[in-house]
Amino acid sequence: MEKRNIAIALPVTGEEEWLATRESIESGWLTQGPKVAEFERLFAAMHGVKHALAVTSCTTGLHLALAAMDVGPGDEVIVPAFTWVATANVVLYCGATPVFVDVSPTTFNIDPFQVQSKITEQTKAIIPVHLFGLCADMDAIREVLPAHVKILEDAACAAGAEYKSSMAGSLGDAASFSFHPRKSITTGEGGMVTTNDDELFERMTQMRNHGATISEEQRHYGPKPYILPDFNLLGFNYRMTDLQGSVGLVQLPKLNGFIDERAKWAQFYQEQLSDIEWLKCPQESEDGRHGWQSFVTYVDPTSAPFSRNELMDILQEKGISTRPGTHAVHMLGLYQDKFNFTPNDFPGAKACNDHTMAIPLHNRMVTEDYEYVVATLKELSA
Repeated sequence: MEKRNIAIALPVTGEEEWLATRESIESGWLTQGPKVAEFERLFAAMHGVKHALAVTSCTTGLHLALAAMDVGPGDEVIVPAFTWVATANVVLYCGATPVFVDVSPTTFNIDPFQVQSKITEQTKAIIPVHLFGLCADMDAIREVLPAHVKILEDAACAAGAEYKSSMAGSLGDAASFSFHPRKSITTGEGGMVTTNDDELFERMTQMRNHGATISEEQRHYGPKPYILPDFNLLGFNYRMTDLQGSVGLVQLPKLNGFIDERAKWAQFYQEQLSDIEWLKCPQESEDGRHGWQSFVTYVDPTSAPFSRNELMDILQEKGISTRPGTHAVHMLGLYQDKFNFTPNDFPGAKACNDHTMAIPLHNRMVTEDYEYVVATLKELSA
């Protein structure tokens, strides 16, 4: 086989995106403005929600939502132990306490059957993560939650994904999405918060813009743009720029096509790699739509010819980029020091931390790339 160089992820951008940003630059409106507003409207419509607010990242979106829910010191927020560190960090930003729940090694998502034992009188919210594009089991989670506990979806990887007949982003009180370049669609950095709660939406709208009573766009288009708004909430500067919004407007109509293409090649991987017993392919959505942000496998340590890390080294030498799925947050130094966790406190998360491996799946790959990945893995298992 001729060696190829295959990135773990690459965004699909080109002249359309360039021309869209040029239009914004030439208009003179660079910060949050009409392009962001239109991006929000279309994103909300696609995901079946009343409201969408563009923000600077999924992380700031999660923080904004928790702050608008009045999560603060003395409160507890349930989070999965296997997720990107931001899911837990935003709880600390609010002065609240993250309460970890182990994950299922088959779905990589929070184990709903372990949630109930972690609920206390201090539980204010839960952040189920739709990891790698597979929606968490929201019905099972909701079944054990008291009515007052807020549900904030970490939908960083789940733009366009579905749970049963509902879209990711419409499954809780609020959700936050990511447009980082490793996601299906991108605005560089950037994120989107969704909600059907009118009151929460109004609070988040104010808090996104320092707590201002009206937006910059409303003020500049109003009869007295020189009059500053009032500020009656403590807020943040989490506004997306119109440069990013213009890119989002070009990317969003491509989302379904991107996911369909990824789903086709995910199926190819599932079929072609099924005879490698030590490499477990990710679980698909049985009654929804997987977002396929990435294709994360599990390297069985009891039967694999190499450890996960050795395998990643070999594949890198052969021109195939890989990554661990993500990390077990309780094993990170900050959380070990702060909460005295040990690695075995959450065995499912530890196993996923040590043995998951994402292989390339993105919309810049061609047939020969996928065939090369499969052939190389088969060669290593021979």
